[in-house]
Amino acid sequence: MNRPVVCIVGRPNVGKSTLFNRIVRRRVAITEDSPGVTRDRIYAEAEWLNRYFILIDTGGLEPESEEVIPINIKRQVEVAIDTADVILFVVDGRDGVTVTDIEIANILRRSGKEVLLVCNKIDTHKTPDQVFEFYELGVGSPIIISAEQGLGIGDLLDEVIKHFPEDKDTEYDEDIIKVSVIGKPNVGKSSLINNILGEERVIVTDIPGTTRDAIDTHFTFDDEKYIFIDTAGLRRKRSIYENVERYSVVRTLAAIDRSDLCILVIDGTEGVTEQDTKIAGYAHEQGKGIIIAVNKWDIVDKETNTHLEFIKDIRNKLSFITYAPIVFISAKTGKRVNKLLELVKIVNNNYSLRISTGVLNDIINEAVILNQPPSDKGVRLKIYYGTQVAVRPPKFLIFINKKELMHFSYQRYLENQIRLHFGFEGVPIQFEFREKGD
Repeated sequence: MNRPVVCIVGRPNVGKSTLFNRIVRRRVAITEDSPGVTRDRIYAEAEWLNRYFILIDTGGLEPESEEVIPINIKRQVEVAIDTADVILFVVDGRDGVTVTDIEIANILRRSGKEVLLVCNKIDTHKTPDQVFEFYELGVGSPIIISAEQGLGIGDLLDEVIKHFPEDKDTEYDEDIIKVSVIGKPNVGKSSLINNILGEERVIVTDIPGTTRDAIDTHFTFDDEKYIFIDTAGLRRKRSIYENVERYSVVRTLAAIDRSDLCILVIDGTEGVTEQDTKIAGYAHEQGKGIIIAVNKWDIVDKETNTHLEFIKDIRNKLSFITYAPIVFISAKTGKRVNKLLELVKIVNNNYSLRISTGVLNDIINEAVILNQPPSDKGVRLKIYYGTQVAVRPPKFLIFINKKELMHFSYQRYLENQIRLHFGFEGVPIQFEFREKGD
């Protein structure tokens, strides 16, 4: 898929993220009335008049800043500009032209890309006099909008799609596998994404919590199309002080909700923590495919059975996802990252696996013969019939005589028998039990 790319740039606090959310029609980017909230390039698919494109939100540009985060933001914006087919240069129509606006305009003119000057925060139909100042930037006539109020967005998008290259694909494409990379802060999620992509698309620093948004990145592996979603690490509740941090937690959970598979990244130098358990628990409850990636394995002090002990600890503390495969990686060096990608493909195939009704009932009948169902007060559980009613995740409908006789341990036994025959590695299996006649 070769979508047109539209990039939003501008200095901090001019409404870039508000415009991004308005165009994609959902709250993806965090919007907060403080500079520097959006730090990474945030990707989402957008559509206007049945023309599909990739929209990128970027952090606020401060070209002369020497601080670590603004320098990283500048590098991210430069990459986004290089990727873009159309650039939306957003300015604050109420402030007039600033020195930073002039510096950004100089950068954009040198890029040679199509630039649309977007004059934001004009909430009335009367054009303020300061809007005319923006002509001096030399990047075309200002397009007047209010991202907050939704004014002028349609006219802006009409202009955007006029500038799409003819060789780009704007048709709808639904065959994309969504993979969220989840875990607590500073375990190497962004580094893993960058290693997979072979470029620094997500800001990586030693400052915990650098990634605040859930960031979508398109990627192709073995002819399969993927969207990798890098998420902000979930902190313990008592550690969440800023509103922005609270939004990040919500965004992480939302990223899990809209993904097909989750890669749970665990810090190999720390082992499984309480936060890892909570994050994995949410992904499991939502029925997502799960792979456990133990990162930083290159710097772990190892003895004879270190990795076996680590696996044992994971299986003990994350006993509810024993179906999840475990791979030991180094996002920094790239060790076993290809193995991780192979597992993503395997788990995705398992996520869509369907068992025929005849084969399923053969497995159930054999399981009943090997291990008689439980009974209570002289009444034994009877299993009449089973069928698979859904995939992604696989769900089985089983007809029985009495629901209260289906003990959790026997349900787990049936699940294990199905996995014995078909594996379903990395995939949760769901059951629904109905009494005959329901």
